Amino acid sequence: MHDLTGFQRDLLFVTCGLDEPNGLDIKDELEEYYGTAINHGRLYPNLDTLCEKGLVDKRKQDERTNAYSLTRRGRREIIDRESWEHQYISALLEEEAERAR
Repeated sequence: MHDLTGFQRDLLFVTCGLDEPNGLDIKDELEEYYGTAINHGRLYPNLDTLCEKGLVDKRKQDERTNAYSLTRRGRREIIDRESWEHQYISALLEEEAERAR
């Protein structure tokens, strides 16, 4: 996961959170989050890279559309990344929980 771009990590997280999304599903989610258009020339090559790295599986949904899902390795990488991040932000999360009370 350390060798992925931030955009590629975001693609992984969105793919994880949706049920076998197609490229347009992923694109829509990222556009909503980023607040800007994501062009196909950026999206699909990065999805292909994640497939080549063994983090995402791609299968035909129909003649024109592919569906994506995380591989076992992809799921493990997300869990490891979340654990690594959590060690650095846990104090912040606890502070925010206290303020909310």
